[in-house]
Amino acid sequence: MHKMLKDIDAVIFDLDGTLVDSMWMWKSIDIEYLARFGIDFPLDLQECVEGMSFSETAIYFKKRFNLTDSLDQIKSDWNKMAWDKYHNEVPLKEGVRCLLEYLKENKIPTGIATSNSRELVDVVIEKHNIGGYFSSIRTSCEVEKGKPSPDIYLLVAKDLLVEPERCLVFEDVVQGVMAGKNANMKVCAVYDKSSDKDKDEKIRLADYYVHSLREVLEV
Repeated sequence: MHKMLKDIDAVIFDLDGTLVDSMWMWKSIDIEYLARFGIDFPLDLQECVEGMSFSETAIYFKKRFNLTDSLDQIKSDWNKMAWDKYHNEVPLKEGVRCLLEYLKENKIPTGIATSNSRELVDVVIEKHNIGGYFSSIRTSCEVEKGKPSPDIYLLVAKDLLVEPERCLVFEDVVQGVMAGKNANMKVCAVYDKSSDKDKDEKIRLADYYVHSLREVLEV
Protein backbone atom coordinates (compact mmCIF):
# COMPACT_ATOMS: atom_id res chain seq x y z
CA MET A 1 0.00 0.00 0.00
CA HIS A 2 1.26 3.47 -0.88
CA LYS A 3 2.26 5.60 2.08
CA MET A 4 -0.45 8.12 1.23
CA LEU A 5 -3.16 5.53 2.00
CA LYS A 6 -1.76 4.82 5.46
CA ASP A 7 -4.09 6.00 8.26
CA ILE A 8 -6.74 6.91 5.66
CA ASP A 9 -10.36 5.78 6.16
CA ALA A 10 -11.90 7.28 2.99
CA VAL A 11 -10.81 8.66 -0.39
CA ILE A 12 -12.58 11.54 -2.15
CA PHE A 13 -12.06 12.37 -5.82
CA ASP A 14 -12.64 15.48 -7.85
CA LEU A 15 -14.11 14.51 -11.24
CA ASP A 16 -12.93 16.68 -14.15
CA GLY A 17 -9.18 16.50 -14.72
CA THR A 18 -8.83 13.93 -11.92
CA LEU A 19 -11.01 10.92 -12.77
CA VAL A 20 -11.71 11.87 -16.39
CA ASP A 21 -9.69 13.72 -19.04
CA SER A 22 -12.22 16.47 -19.71
CA MET A 23 -10.70 19.85 -18.87
CA TRP A 24 -9.68 20.44 -22.49
CA MET A 25 -13.27 20.48 -23.68
CA TRP A 26 -14.55 23.24 -21.41
CA LYS A 27 -12.44 25.88 -23.13
CA SER A 28 -13.87 24.87 -26.51
CA ILE A 29 -17.42 24.96 -25.08
CA ASP A 30 -16.83 28.42 -23.59
CA ILE A 31 -15.48 29.73 -26.89
CA GLU A 32 -18.43 28.29 -28.83
CA TYR A 33 -20.98 29.47 -26.24
CA LEU A 34 -19.73 33.06 -26.09
CA ALA A 35 -19.52 33.20 -29.87
CA ARG A 36 -23.31 32.77 -29.97
CA PHE A 37 -23.49 36.23 -28.39
CA GLY A 38 -20.71 37.71 -30.52
CA ILE A 39 -18.33 37.72 -27.55
CA ASP A 40 -14.64 36.85 -27.87
CA PHE A 41 -13.23 34.36 -25.37
CA PRO A 42 -11.26 36.27 -22.68
CA LEU A 43 -7.89 34.68 -21.93
CA ASP A 44 -8.39 34.99 -18.16
CA LEU A 45 -11.82 33.33 -18.14
CA GLN A 46 -10.90 29.80 -17.11
CA GLU A 47 -8.66 31.04 -14.34
CA CYS A 48 -11.49 33.27 -13.05
CA VAL A 49 -14.03 30.45 -12.82
CA GLU A 50 -11.69 27.71 -11.57
CA GLY A 51 -13.24 25.93 -8.60
CA MET A 52 -16.66 27.59 -8.97
CA SER A 53 -19.74 25.41 -8.89
CA PHE A 54 -21.78 25.01 -12.08
CA SER A 55 -24.33 27.48 -10.68
CA GLU A 56 -21.69 29.97 -9.54
CA THR A 57 -20.12 29.86 -13.00
CA ALA A 58 -23.47 30.61 -14.63
CA ILE A 59 -23.94 33.60 -12.31
CA TYR A 60 -20.44 34.80 -13.18
CA PHE A 61 -21.06 34.49 -16.95
CA LYS A 62 -24.41 36.27 -16.76
CA LYS A 63 -22.92 39.19 -14.83
CA ARG A 64 -19.59 39.50 -16.65
CA PHE A 65 -21.01 39.20 -20.18
CA ASN A 66 -24.40 40.87 -19.51
CA LEU A 67 -26.30 37.82 -20.75
CA THR A 68 -30.07 38.15 -20.98
CA ASP A 69 -30.67 34.38 -20.74
CA SER A 70 -31.82 33.04 -17.36
CA LEU A 71 -29.41 31.08 -15.19
CA ASP A 72 -31.41 27.91 -15.84
CA GLN A 73 -31.17 28.51 -19.60
CA ILE A 74 -27.40 29.09 -19.42
CA LYS A 75 -26.86 25.86 -17.46
CA SER A 76 -29.20 23.93 -19.76
CA ASP A 77 -27.27 25.11 -22.83
CA TRP A 78 -23.95 24.08 -21.25
CA ASN A 79 -25.33 20.65 -20.34
CA LYS A 80 -26.51 20.11 -23.92
CA MET A 81 -23.18 21.25 -25.38
CA ALA A 82 -21.14 19.06 -23.02
CA TRP A 83 -23.31 15.93 -23.03
CA ASP A 84 -22.10 14.60 -26.38
CA LYS A 85 -18.45 15.24 -25.56
CA TYR A 86 -18.71 13.48 -22.19
CA HIS A 87 -20.46 10.55 -23.80
CA ASN A 88 -18.15 10.14 -26.78
CA GLU A 89 -14.82 11.93 -26.28
CA VAL A 90 -13.93 11.93 -22.57
CA PRO A 91 -11.95 8.91 -21.28
CA LEU A 92 -11.11 7.86 -17.75
CA LYS A 93 -7.61 9.00 -16.82
CA GLU A 94 -4.79 6.52 -16.53
CA GLY A 95 -4.88 4.30 -13.45
CA VAL A 96 -8.39 5.31 -12.34
CA ARG A 97 -10.12 1.95 -12.64
CA CYS A 98 -7.23 0.07 -11.02
CA LEU A 99 -7.19 2.44 -8.05
CA LEU A 100 -10.99 2.31 -7.64
CA GLU A 101 -10.88 -1.49 -7.74
CA TYR A 102 -8.10 -1.55 -5.13
CA LEU A 103 -10.02 0.76 -2.79
CA LYS A 104 -13.16 -1.34 -3.18
CA GLU A 105 -11.29 -4.59 -2.50
CA ASN A 106 -9.78 -3.06 0.64
CA LYS A 107 -13.15 -1.72 1.80
CA ILE A 108 -11.99 1.92 1.74
CA PRO A 109 -15.12 4.01 1.02
CA THR A 110 -14.89 6.56 -1.78
CA GLY A 111 -16.79 9.65 -2.87
CA ILE A 112 -16.87 12.26 -5.62
CA ALA A 113 -16.83 16.01 -4.88
CA THR A 114 -17.23 17.92 -8.13
CA SER A 115 -17.94 21.44 -9.35
CA ASN A 116 -19.76 20.04 -12.38
CA SER A 117 -23.52 19.69 -12.87
CA ARG A 118 -25.27 16.57 -11.63
CA GLU A 119 -26.55 15.87 -15.12
CA LEU A 120 -23.03 15.65 -16.54
CA VAL A 121 -21.68 13.71 -13.56
CA ASP A 122 -24.37 11.11 -14.21
CA VAL A 123 -23.33 10.88 -17.88
CA VAL A 124 -19.73 10.12 -16.85
CA ILE A 125 -20.75 7.60 -14.20
CA GLU A 126 -23.07 5.74 -16.56
CA LYS A 127 -20.75 5.87 -19.57
CA HIS A 128 -17.81 4.35 -17.68
CA ASN A 129 -19.90 2.16 -15.36
CA ILE A 130 -18.15 3.37 -12.20
CA GLY A 131 -21.15 4.23 -10.01
CA GLY A 132 -20.69 1.08 -7.93
CA TYR A 133 -17.37 2.32 -6.57
CA PHE A 134 -18.78 5.42 -4.86
CA SER A 135 -20.82 5.72 -1.67
CA SER A 136 -21.31 9.48 -2.09
CA ILE A 137 -21.47 11.67 -5.19
CA ARG A 138 -21.97 15.38 -4.53
CA THR A 139 -21.78 18.58 -6.58
CA SER A 140 -20.84 22.05 -5.40
CA CYS A 141 -24.36 23.20 -6.30
CA GLU A 142 -25.47 21.32 -3.16
CA VAL A 143 -23.38 23.47 -0.80
CA GLU A 144 -23.15 27.17 -0.05
CA LYS A 145 -19.79 27.85 -1.69
CA GLY A 146 -17.68 26.15 -4.35
CA LYS A 147 -13.98 25.40 -4.13
CA PRO A 148 -11.64 26.62 -2.54
CA SER A 149 -14.26 26.57 0.23
CA PRO A 150 -14.14 23.20 2.04
CA ASP A 151 -17.95 22.80 1.96
CA ILE A 152 -18.17 20.12 -0.74
CA TYR A 153 -15.43 17.96 0.80
CA LEU A 154 -16.88 18.23 4.29
CA LEU A 155 -20.28 17.18 2.94
CA VAL A 156 -18.87 14.06 1.27
CA ALA A 157 -16.88 13.16 4.40
CA LYS A 158 -20.11 13.45 6.40
CA ASP A 159 -21.86 11.13 3.91
CA LEU A 160 -19.03 8.61 4.29
CA LEU A 161 -19.14 8.88 8.12
CA VAL A 162 -15.42 9.65 8.22
CA GLU A 163 -13.61 12.44 10.05
CA PRO A 164 -12.10 14.97 7.61
CA GLU A 165 -8.52 14.40 8.85
CA ARG A 166 -8.90 10.69 7.95
CA CYS A 167 -9.76 11.50 4.31
CA LEU A 168 -7.46 11.64 1.28
CA VAL A 169 -8.45 13.92 -1.61
CA PHE A 170 -7.33 13.68 -5.25
CA GLU A 171 -7.47 17.01 -7.12
CA ASP A 172 -6.06 18.48 -10.34
CA VAL A 173 -6.44 22.26 -9.87
CA VAL A 174 -5.14 24.74 -7.29
CA GLN A 175 -8.61 25.79 -6.09
CA GLY A 176 -9.51 22.14 -5.51
CA VAL A 177 -6.29 21.38 -3.65
CA MET A 178 -7.01 24.38 -1.44
CA ALA A 179 -10.55 23.12 -0.80
CA GLY A 180 -9.22 19.78 0.40
CA LYS A 181 -6.62 21.40 2.63
CA ASN A 182 -9.21 23.88 3.98
CA ALA A 183 -11.27 20.82 4.96
CA ASN A 184 -8.27 19.57 6.98
CA MET A 185 -7.78 16.60 4.67
CA LYS A 186 -4.68 15.07 3.13
CA VAL A 187 -4.47 16.03 -0.56
CA CYS A 188 -2.72 14.44 -3.51
CA ALA A 189 -2.45 16.76 -6.51
CA VAL A 190 -2.80 15.05 -9.89
CA TYR A 191 -1.20 16.07 -13.17
CA ASP A 192 -3.51 17.41 -15.84
CA LYS A 193 -2.34 19.08 -19.03
CA SER A 194 -4.73 22.00 -18.59
CA SER A 195 -3.26 22.97 -15.20
CA ASP A 196 0.38 22.06 -15.84
CA LYS A 197 1.32 25.76 -15.63
CA ASP A 198 0.33 25.56 -11.93
CA LYS A 199 2.34 22.42 -11.18
CA ASP A 200 4.76 24.08 -8.74
CA GLU A 201 1.91 25.71 -6.83
CA LYS A 202 -0.01 22.42 -6.67
CA ILE A 203 3.07 20.64 -5.32
CA ARG A 204 3.59 23.40 -2.75
CA LEU A 205 0.02 23.25 -1.48
CA ALA A 206 -0.58 19.48 -1.58
CA ASP A 207 0.78 16.67 0.57
CA TYR A 208 1.60 14.53 -2.47
CA TYR A 209 1.81 14.85 -6.25
CA VAL A 210 1.40 12.16 -8.90
CA HIS A 211 1.54 12.28 -12.67
CA SER A 212 -0.90 9.36 -12.90
CA LEU A 213 -3.19 7.66 -10.39
CA ARG A 214 -1.42 4.45 -11.35
CA GLU A 215 1.49 5.65 -9.19
CA VAL A 216 -0.62 5.39 -6.03
CA LEU A 217 -0.43 1.60 -6.21
CA GLU A 218 3.17 1.31 -7.41
CA VAL A 219 5.01 2.38 -4.25
